[in-house]
Parts: sequence; structure tokens; C-alpha cells
Amino acid sequence: MKMYLISDNIDTLTGMRLAGVEGVVVHEHDELKEALEHTIADKEIGIILLTEKFGREFPEIIDDVKLHHKTPLIIEIPDRHGTGRRPDFITSYVNEAIGLKL
Repeated sequence: MKMYLISDNIDTLTGMRLAGVEGVVVHEHDELKEALEHTIADKEIGIILLTEKFGREFPEIIDDVKLHHKTPLIIEIPDRHGTGRRPDFITSYVNEAIGLKL
């Protein structure tokens, strides 16, 4: 299975292409929806990499795909501007998961 990147900037796409991952750059709601539909239809793609910006701006599209499709797996990655997550993201995630404060 292959990975495929849907990015909001060319820099992330260029970096991933150097690693052998193909992809596309989109900016608008409809472009993202079309790119996801195209990617889901390709049965060779097992992982979709999305820049975190899409998860913040269009969560309804991402959640719909995650709820209604078993594959491909959708992973949100930080882009060149860094992550939008809190610095203690992992610690708080573990605290919520096991119920213990680390």
C-alpha cells in the first residue's frame, strides 16, 4: 500500500516527494473534498497524510471520511509552520487515556 499527501502548501509536498510520497496541494473546501474522494477511490493508497490545517479548518470533511471508511488511514501531520497542538499534547493524551497524572 502507498501513502498519499494532501497538503495546503508546496513546501510540504516537495519534502514528501523527496521521500517518495506523491501528493497534491489544495486550498479550498471543494478541492479538499475532491482530493479525498479521488484518494479513497484508489485502492492502492493505504495512508492519507493531511496537513493539520485541514483538520482545523474543515473537520467535518475529515470526520466524515474517518467515520464512513475503514481504509485508508488518515494521519494529520504538522506543516512547515509547526504543529497546532499544545506543547504537552502527548502527556495530556496519556493522562486522559489511563486516568493517571504523569
